Amino acid sequence: MFKKRNIISKLWLKYTDRAAYVTYKWDLANYGESEQINFLIGSEKLNTTAKINAVINSTGKLNLLHSGNAGDIIYALPTIKKIYETTGVHINLLLKLNQPSKIQAFRAHPLGNVMLNQKMADMLFPLIQSQEYIRTTAVYTNQVIDIDLDYFRAGFIPMNTGNIARWCSYITGFSPDLWKKWLIVTPDTDFSDTIIVARSGRYHNETINYSFINKYNNLKFIGVKSEYDDIKKFIPKIEWIEVEDFLQMARMIAGCKFFIGNQSFPYSIAEALKVPRILEVAFDVINVVPEGENGHDFFLQDHFESLVESLNAGGK
Repeated sequence: MFKKRNIISKLWLKYTDRAAYVTYKWDLANYGESEQINFLIGSEKLNTTAKINAVINSTGKLNLLHSGNAGDIIYALPTIKKIYETTGVHINLLLKLNQPSKIQAFRAHPLGNVMLNQKMADMLFPLIQSQEYIRTTAVYTNQVIDIDLDYFRAGFIPMNTGNIARWCSYITGFSPDLWKKWLIVTPDTDFSDTIIVARSGRYHNETINYSFINKYNNLKFIGVKSEYDDIKKFIPKIEWIEVEDFLQMARMIAGCKFFIGNQSFPYSIAEALKVPRILEVAFDVINVVPEGENGHDFFLQDHFESLVESLNAGGK
């Protein structure tokens, strides 16, 4: 059971055991609204297969909580899938809305100062709910939570390096099979000869120029209007497709000739589907890693151009 510390005890912990102090601060921040939640805090965190199985054997279900960003949720799914495959229990994924974003002001984000809002959740639900390992997905409204996946934000995991898709594995004890697909959708074959591009306003490699892509045919852009306006400066003939939800986006990406993107939400879908894909890597934050078949990434312009040429010609 979580217990608040007095000022002397907190200072002692801070200067004698920094890791334990970070954990305490995270638990304290969650204590006010979560003290009624079982298996969330302290030594009762569900971070091993045995602990998770014990809860499943007792309740017959498993409730997981996540508050976004949307890409982080997609990258949490392979760990969730592994939990399902290991335990045989379909997962309830609850999304917590309107939590403050800690993204720096210079890295503009379409949702502004929150990580996940109702509109974004509504766009995510059809895609998440369509997956075999998910029993249900819904907005969090004080349901009992077994595992708070947001715990990766507590401070002990370096978030500007490594692989986002492993963050939730570190707090649950389940290692995902990242070389395998973790999203299954029906491909939209209308895009079989289409190159799909997505480039968010964040995580640009400033040495890269997209202008050469304008020489290719059947170019489509997915993302928000401001991102489209930006990419159109370099690729004037590219067309924007505004999707109704992210299941539609996933079906388009699954059916396309190949995908080009930076470290953004649409790339997380391409990575989950294992389609032929090219990732623009930003020099300052390298925390997205293509794994498995058809995955490519680059730092330099020549490499980028040769990858596009190869995939357009039918290479892998």
